[in-house]
Amino acid sequence: MESDTALSLLSMCEVRHYKKNDMILKKNTPRDGLLLLLEGLSEVVVKNDHSGREEVLEVIQTGELIGFSSLSDFLGVSKQPPAELVEVKASSEVQAMFIPFEVVRKRWGDPAVHDYLLAQVAVRLKDVYTSLAEQIKLATDYGENDALMIRVQDVMSSEAAAVSPAAAIQEAAQLMLKRKISSVLVTEKDSLKGIITERDIVEWAAAEGADMTAPACTIMTANPITVSRSAYYYDALSLILLKGIKHLPVMEDSKVAGIVTLSDLLRKKNENVIKTVQKIEKADRDSLPQIKTGIYEIMDSLLRDRVPILKALDIITKLYDRLAGRIIALSISELKEKGLQQPCEYAFYHMGSSGRGEQFMLTDQDHFLVYENHSKEAGEFFEELGKRITSNMESAGYARCKGLMMCSEKKWRGALSVWEERLRTWMLQSTNDNLLSAQNFFSYRLISGSEELHAKFEARILEQMKKSRIFLYRLAQLEREQPIPALGQPLRSLFKLQRKSMDMKKEVLFPYHHSLQILSLTHGKLSGTPLEKIDFLKDRQVFSKEFTHDLIESVSTILTLYVNRRWQQEKNGAVLSSVVSLLRLSTREKKELILSLKTLKELQSHALARFTV
Repeated sequence: MESDTALSLLSMCEVRHYKKNDMILKKNTPRDGLLLLLEGLSEVVVKNDHSGREEVLEVIQTGELIGFSSLSDFLGVSKQPPAELVEVKASSEVQAMFIPFEVVRKRWGDPAVHDYLLAQVAVRLKDVYTSLAEQIKLATDYGENDALMIRVQDVMSSEAAAVSPAAAIQEAAQLMLKRKISSVLVTEKDSLKGIITERDIVEWAAAEGADMTAPACTIMTANPITVSRSAYYYDALSLILLKGIKHLPVMEDSKVAGIVTLSDLLRKKNENVIKTVQKIEKADRDSLPQIKTGIYEIMDSLLRDRVPILKALDIITKLYDRLAGRIIALSISELKEKGLQQPCEYAFYHMGSSGRGEQFMLTDQDHFLVYENHSKEAGEFFEELGKRITSNMESAGYARCKGLMMCSEKKWRGALSVWEERLRTWMLQSTNDNLLSAQNFFSYRLISGSEELHAKFEARILEQMKKSRIFLYRLAQLEREQPIPALGQPLRSLFKLQRKSMDMKKEVLFPYHHSLQILSLTHGKLSGTPLEKIDFLKDRQVFSKEFTHDLIESVSTILTLYVNRRWQQEKNGAVLSSVVSLLRLSTREKKELILSLKTLKELQSHALARFTV
């Protein structure tokens, strides 16, 4: 009948609104229609009544229907009485149209309605099976692998050797010898005052006029870095690699609970780490290529053990930083053997993925050199050093940068005054080439050299930024051309025509990094990893605590997806690509990706807001 056309039946439907975490459909509650999502996301969840834990069976996107499980009851083909075992809740603000089953009944004779519902059911059934398979695999993995559960208390020595601050150095040395250990704590009334290592005692004993009866506090490292006994093993490992130490006092409620060493951690989890660290410290030109294999084995172990990606990258970054430091020391040593002496202080920086602390494979080189004096002697020495560093990095497995952004190139090394002029040119002559150079440059991070020179260098950059405010506007203009994509636009999603793949590097990670870069530069933060910049912006109240949390979670999701797929390509010998097939993502991955892209788009909008024409 004409009265039963889609438009005439629209008045029987109702638009409903739900806030984030609102329950859209409750368990064991009869359904009387379907819901078409007009905006937002929702989750179909099954809840364990005993543990309270929820498992997401599927994610419903904009343009998709909720309530399929009741359709069999409406059609009268269900062989069992209605029993709704799942719930549907909003995972963001949701706007949905309620379509009563009576409307579906009146349009049931339309072949287009049949085709649409069949397509929806087929796609959703596939998603549910994929989700179930994923959860079974996760349950199996977690049952067999306790890596996420290993904490410092599982590997530490609970009986830490200790002396008082007034005890003689000789007493500390004798305690080490008796217990066959390489460190003792210095404590007073259950309070940790310091730590003495075997190396401290050896250096003291070797000093002229050393007095072994002097108090232990004379040579202790005061206020040592500590770790909580409840921390995960990779937190302790990351601290040790970051700070270049081998002993961590373990604390519980401000009291000493024990001590954990690098050897303790690696005997439990991965002996390859300590072997690799040792290889790095002793590496020469011939042995540099062997280090890559060791670091790759560690990365593979971290991914296999499902260590959170930001922690895994932190650990690997520290190893790569050690490798870079060794290469620089080796390069300077090679020049000394040729009679060339270092004429002044220098600072060596990484850019690109290494500068951001996100390099998990030895890809191409991105680095530059700054030195103090603008003299002929300095220019000749650092020209030769730049060539040596680049060559030795290539021997270690780093490919030469196709864009020649390496300190072997004149454009990427220079005295302070040269860099000042170079930056001035980039900022005043904002060609696309100069802007691209600047984007890569402002991912820099100090790896080796003089902290004092680094401070002078950053002071010069800040001065240039003050004189060239148009520069940030140009960066924002360039960034506006690369909007972070969104998934699930209503009309395209309705007919399952949404995009099939996404380049995670070009379309997501680069715009994210550049947006964060613009915000950081705007507020005076020049260098550091993205996480350091996010913390800085939170401290400056540019980001709220809630947004900071969401942003870090989103970055973790994107990097997990990106790193795992690139790593599998490397292991399988496939061509490396940052393109991800969206059709192959699990339901959980789709949900996390959609929410993450939304948060990153908020960041991009925030970064560009002040530069709107």
